[in-house]
Amino acid sequence: MTTDALAARAFLRMPDSTSLPHPNTLGLVLAGGLARRMGGGDKALIAIGGVAILERVLERVRPACSGMILNANGDPARFARYDLPVIPDSVPDFAGPLAGILAGLDWAAANAPDIVWVVSTPGDCPFLPHDLVMRLHEVRQNAGAPLACARSGDWRHPVVGLWPVALREDLRHALIQEGLRKIEVWTARHGVAIAEWPAKPVDPFFNVNTPDDAATAERLARLSP
Repeated sequence: MTTDALAARAFLRMPDSTSLPHPNTLGLVLAGGLARRMGGGDKALIAIGGVAILERVLERVRPACSGMILNANGDPARFARYDLPVIPDSVPDFAGPLAGILAGLDWAAANAPDIVWVVSTPGDCPFLPHDLVMRLHEVRQNAGAPLACARSGDWRHPVVGLWPVALREDLRHALIQEGLRKIEVWTARHGVAIAEWPAKPVDPFFNVNTPDDAATAERLARLSP
């Protein structure tokens, strides 16, 4: 077994499957974007209520997952304090969130063959619901669909989704051979179930794209600490 594989095995918690109400799932935080509207940098490292958004994401998602990985491009050392595998896109030219999802599926296939599900979340959502993973699995199972994503109020959030590792080659073909970039075009081909959350008093999928969003998130943090 390679050094990378040993490190991955040590990293994964792999809880007893009976301890969770859903199959073992790998958590994938997507932080590979360019953050142009923030003037560059890493949105995941912005502090909201004194806590980095990435820390908030991990606190909400990690308890329901067998392990967490981070999709980010550039020097991974800037995330070293989080002690996560940092996985860059395998598709060049910042091909969008589908490229990050593919990178996560590939990592799971290579390093965690017992895991067949990956849940993705953006790295800029400080108020994610604690029941995210459970609800996504629940709606997927009830609908008999291979995919699931979140919705709050009138807005669907395709980046917040549940992905089977088994579809990674289909996704690779769509990205590389077809040049596909829109998540909902690809998910519509396979079938996607929708898990719904209320958007008030705080939208759990509010994301920080601009400095004004960061200021709004500071205010919302008082309602959803």
